[in-house]
Amino acid sequence: MLTGPRRRDGRLVTDIPDERAIMPFIMRRRTESTVYFEQLVDIAAAQTWIERWNAAGGPRLSLFVLVLHQLAALLHDRPRMNRFVAGRRLYERDGVYLSFGAMKEFADNAPLEMIKRRFAPGESLASVIRSLDTEIRTARTAGVAEVDKEVKLFLALPTPLLDVAVSVFRWLDARGVLPSALTRSDPMYASAVVSNLGSLKTDAAFHHLYEHGNCPLFLVVGRIRPTPVADDGQIRIRQVLPLRWTFDERIEDGLYAARSAELLRGRLEDPLRYLGPPEDAVRHQAVREGT
Repeated sequence: MLTGPRRRDGRLVTDIPDERAIMPFIMRRRTESTVYFEQLVDIAAAQTWIERWNAAGGPRLSLFVLVLHQLAALLHDRPRMNRFVAGRRLYERDGVYLSFGAMKEFADNAPLEMIKRRFAPGESLASVIRSLDTEIRTARTAGVAEVDKEVKLFLALPTPLLDVAVSVFRWLDARGVLPSALTRSDPMYASAVVSNLGSLKTDAAFHHLYEHGNCPLFLVVGRIRPTPVADDGQIRIRQVLPLRWTFDERIEDGLYAARSAELLRGRLEDPLRYLGPPEDAVRHQAVREGT
């Protein structure tokens, strides 16, 4: 039976085959365990669903927030994607946490504020929208974030001491004794980091994984592209959203990961199936809130 240190942010996974248990010892770093995967999502149905949601009077919904909501739902449904490696052992995270960036303004030198949020099981889309609106507003108007303060403290050290401090940080983290105050707001201790390059009118890129933290997934959302697609012998122009995944394959096998990614595509290409008519969702939310 596998043993390992207890952690505040996850539960040790013991029921795994030997070939997966040995992987963190053979592939010791995320950078040598990385798999890249691209999807092209026909986004026409999602765009229509979003237009109907907004027209029905729901809190203002964007495509990126829909992606976040559906990714969180997927990670709850596919819990083996919500694992991470620490101290050569595999852990199941204690909740679904997504990190993403919000620029304070659209300018080349504008600072990027990282937001990390826990998504509860079955959380409504309206609740997610309102919460994210508040958190993004706060991030753009507030002063120095908690994680930035921690970085400044580290950077105040002389270079040799800083190098030692980072090594001690990683040593403590691998043994599960790192104070949670140092990781609670750190965006790299998350189920996934999601980057919205589409909001900057930029194509999606494959992002690297960080050795810092324990995040095993990066998802980059690009800009929507009109793309010719063969359909019943004819070439039609579809609105396609590129998604590019970077994945630490030590957490799960490629088949489970690929099927999970395809399930996300299905959720985005057919939101009616998974979320129902947007007018009903807005009406039900209004009833629950008593408005």
